[in-house]
Amino acid sequence: MKERLSAEERRRQIVEAAVELFSRKGFRGTRTREIAEAAGISEAMIFKHFATKRELYSAIIEAKSATDELLASAAIAARQHDDAGVLRAVGLKMIEQTEADPSLMRLLLFSALEGHELSDIFFESRVKTLHQFLSSYIRKRIKDKRFRAIDALVAARGFIGMVVHYLLIHELFGIKRPLHSSSEEVVELFAAIFLKGIER
Repeated sequence: MKERLSAEERRRQIVEAAVELFSRKGFRGTRTREIAEAAGISEAMIFKHFATKRELYSAIIEAKSATDELLASAAIAARQHDDAGVLRAVGLKMIEQTEADPSLMRLLLFSALEGHELSDIFFESRVKTLHQFLSSYIRKRIKDKRFRAIDALVAARGFIGMVVHYLLIHELFGIKRPLHSSSEEVVELFAAIFLKGIER
């Protein structure tokens, strides 16, 4: 006899099936019937747990994006005015999270290219938060006369862009990572280049 799943386990099962299909076929190419089949449930069961598609998309972001965890480690370095430490914490967490589960990056690319609402939800709930944290830190360090006067938001996006580009090359295009460079060394190099450019 099949063991009954709790509501939370069932929701997780639906989210995993949806993520797997969306990240392979895109949003337009995936039907709820396919998600139900992949999860081994009826289509009606999906709507029992997620009344709207938006609820399902929000659950995907909640399950796959660990922004709070990323910011928590960076905040420790920020309190100590450890500039390189803040950048290391942000960059390394981004790389670790994507390498452990690249499906979120694929989902976000599909959603952006298809003009899908998941892209807006993710940007508003996660990306903006990361930009605000890093730009706010840079602004504070400009005030401390540690960094030169620059557009803090553009600078924050610049550093995050370095890391995202690195991830895109490897996760999207499948280019092998340099054998001689660990994730830590890559982020250390990015942080050093970035800080050299904005220090007074």
